[in-house]
Amino acid sequence: MTKVGLDLRRVYGAYPTGVAVVAGLVDGRPSGIAASSFVPVSLDPPLVSVCVAHTSTTWPLLRDLPRIGISVLGAHQEHAGRRIGSRAPDRFAGIDWRATPDGSVLLDGATAWYDCSIEQQFRSGDHDIVVFRVHDLDAATEIPPLVFHKSTFRRLT
Repeated sequence: MTKVGLDLRRVYGAYPTGVAVVAGLVDGRPSGIAASSFVPVSLDPPLVSVCVAHTSTTWPLLRDLPRIGISVLGAHQEHAGRRIGSRAPDRFAGIDWRATPDGSVLLDGATAWYDCSIEQQFRSGDHDIVVFRVHDLDAATEIPPLVFHKSTFRRLT
C-alpha cells in the first residue's frame, strides 16, 4: 500500500463507526459481510446505506436477493463482527441468527436491525455505495453498540 493509502487508512480510522452485518439467505444458508460504513440516509422514504469493496466475494451472492438484513452489532458481539468479517468458510458458525420470511438474516442480540431491499447501487472508487429501502426495523436501546475505531473494536463507556 502506498504512503497516501496508509495515511488515508490511519486518518479514516480516527472516525469511530458502528459495526453492522449485512446478510441474507443464499441457497437456504446465511451469507453476509461486516460493514463499518453503515449510515442512515433518509426518513422519507426510509433509506440506509453501506459501502461494499469491489473485492468482496460475498457481495455478489447478496446483491440480487429480494431482501437483505442489516444488524447493528451490540458491544457483546465482537466475536460476530470478527467471524463474519473473516474469510472463514462458515462465517455464521456459533452465531445466533434468524431469517425473515423474505430471506433477510438478522443477528439475535443486535442493538438494532433493519429488513431491507436494495434501492440503488453506485460505483464509487474502489467501493460501491449501496442504498437500501427499509421495510421493517427495531432497536434494543438498552444494548450498547459495538464501535470500530483505529482499526480495532471498542465499547462505549
